[in-house]
Amino acid sequence: MTSAVVATAYGGPENLALIDVAVPAPGPGEVAISVLACGVNPIDTKVYRGDFGTDPAGLPKRLGFEAAGVVTAVGPGAVGPEGPVAVGDEVIAFRVTGAYAGDLVVPASEVVRKPASLDWPQAAALMLTGATAVHLLTATAVADGDTVLVHGASGGVGLMVVQLAALRGAQVIATASEKRHGLLEELGAEPVTYGPGLLDRVRAVAPDGIDVALDLIGNDEALEVSLALVADRERIATIANFAAGSTGIKVLGGGPGADPGDEVRAAARVPLARHAGDGSLVVHLGATFPLAEVAEAHRLQLSGRATGKIVLLP
Repeated sequence: MTSAVVATAYGGPENLALIDVAVPAPGPGEVAISVLACGVNPIDTKVYRGDFGTDPAGLPKRLGFEAAGVVTAVGPGAVGPEGPVAVGDEVIAFRVTGAYAGDLVVPASEVVRKPASLDWPQAAALMLTGATAVHLLTATAVADGDTVLVHGASGGVGLMVVQLAALRGAQVIATASEKRHGLLEELGAEPVTYGPGLLDRVRAVAPDGIDVALDLIGNDEALEVSLALVADRERIATIANFAAGSTGIKVLGGGPGADPGDEVRAAARVPLARHAGDGSLVVHLGATFPLAEVAEAHRLQLSGRATGKIVLLP
């Protein structure tokens, strides 16, 4: 048996509970993992908030899409993206289901090796935001010499986008509250404060224009400013405004009508681990919580006050 988090009803974090669940032996192509950290993401709260439906048959609902830990058992033919997986391997698992748990059994195809230089919380916080960032940059063909506007740059995805865009040789203009400008400057971005007058502020810091705009917030300001600044709507993308497809921009992610980018995101895992391992990509943590305090972790996630990722520790 192991402990796992479930949503017992649709609604808020008060419906989250820690229960005991059985852990099966890994079957063909599977591995068992002793989980040492699991990443918290906005999608986790949306799953039980009811954004994707409120079918009672889906309850209780396991949560979590990414985790890091040590392989404790392997089934026949357990081969991951980097080759055979063995007992004792330190791994990152993504994209999996039910990652908020003490132990998991997952397909070996969903695990990559954890770089030795990453601690467990960093490893568990890397993949979902990192793969989302890669999808955004790939879909809009960000390349050397581009100027990229990132709306909501100080969140988990935003911090990844800023760094990965810079690794591609792009200049990054990053919107955020003033208290988060220092961090964005450290990462090489030019921060601007969101709110009334944003269009003029962006034009002032990027007089030669904006090539790409990435919306990680989903509000009217982000869409309107992006459309005003970027001529080619194929180079505007959002992961938060699922009604914006009618404008001709790219809608990415798990929402209705969005491009999930499964192949792009899966292919991003090994390069992301490599960048994080060599220090060219920094995983910024906002807070860590024991697994039993998952409701409090989700309240912080929903508040929007965390800079960087929230991680649960079983």
